[in-house]
Amino acid sequence: MTRPAPYAALLVAGCLLPAGAGLPVLTGVPVAAAASAPADPALRPVDQAALQSAVERAARRLEVPGAVVLLRTPQGTYRAAVGTSRLGEEQVPTTAQHFRIASNTKTMTSALILLLAQDGRLRLTDPVSRYVPGVPNGDHITLGQLLKMRSGLYNYTEDPRLAASLDADPAKARTPREMLALAFRHPPNFKPGASYEYSNTNYVLLGLVAEKAGGTPLARQFRERLFAPLGLAGTSLPGIADTSLPTPYAHGYMYGGTAYALTDQPYPADLEAAARSGKLQPLDYTHQNPSYATAAGGAVSTADDLATWTRALVTGRVLDPAHQRQWLRSPQAEDPAAPPDGQSYGYGITHQRFGPDAAMYYHGGELPGFNSFIGHDPDHDVTLVIWTNLTLSPGGRTTANALLPTVLNQVYSGLALPTDAD
Repeated sequence: MTRPAPYAALLVAGCLLPAGAGLPVLTGVPVAAAASAPADPALRPVDQAALQSAVERAARRLEVPGAVVLLRTPQGTYRAAVGTSRLGEEQVPTTAQHFRIASNTKTMTSALILLLAQDGRLRLTDPVSRYVPGVPNGDHITLGQLLKMRSGLYNYTEDPRLAASLDADPAKARTPREMLALAFRHPPNFKPGASYEYSNTNYVLLGLVAEKAGGTPLARQFRERLFAPLGLAGTSLPGIADTSLPTPYAHGYMYGGTAYALTDQPYPADLEAAARSGKLQPLDYTHQNPSYATAAGGAVSTADDLATWTRALVTGRVLDPAHQRQWLRSPQAEDPAAPPDGQSYGYGITHQRFGPDAAMYYHGGELPGFNSFIGHDPDHDVTLVIWTNLTLSPGGRTTANALLPTVLNQVYSGLALPTDAD
């Protein structure tokens, strides 16, 4: 349940597939052109064939079973699909297939918290102890600090006992309280507000805050306040014992044990070599129980729904104008020494500039089986969703993130970012 790495980390070149390991290549879906859209000099004329070709090359280098790109610009809607949604079968990946969106769920949790603030049921300056007892430093950690990853609380997914438990019993239901107990066995890493550190513990806590303030289960609030108003029929937060995915769905894969996704532990050289040679096959993680993730990363969606969601969130269809301004202004530099246009994290959202005319509000999702990216550029009305059904490439790349430069080069004038398609 991680998020996109800073852009510099996205540029490491991938590796070619070994001989005989080629993936089925699928043709792109024709563009739905917006003939009357005025020309924007910051945007290239998107070429469907060129986009499809670039995604194919990058996906082959990353050795993903399947990948989907959904791109919406003022010119129209473009789709590129590569490979298969289930190994051993020729199943075309589509933008309507369900997959586990992992930490992209945080954009939904943060939006719900702001809606509850909008209702007057909570304030972002409230201490978390007002809603959840027993939190270390809970009297001094505000809800706003949880939203912006500035609580200092230990990230429970870093505890190796969780990965070991998931490997031993992947179908087991795990409650938010159990995950917090795991986190609170460790001392905080810094004083509230003193620094930034991405921690899933923050958002598991926010899920409990939302239930306390909203008075109903998180899944119901998501459905009634976020999904139904926007027509997101393919999006849901599964019940604690539900390991299924709605049909149609993609299978999700990863090499090795769960720890490689939860702790960003690099692949050892022997595993990498075996994966690249084809001697080691990826494991199917499709039905691992995501209950350990809940508000931090448990949701299921489709590329079509996520494109609607991320654009609605960034353009003000979810929050009222005052809270929308607060949300848009919330990103704060993760590294105070970084350039002003570097990666910033706000209320469940990242903002980053990729070039003079290329900047997005975005998030990413990573858990065993899937990797994904969602983003919207409000300046140029560009919406982008990428998902793959391989968490990490054999070389240890987060696969959807690694595809990002390939797609951005197809969208923005003046960008020539190094990519896995090169």
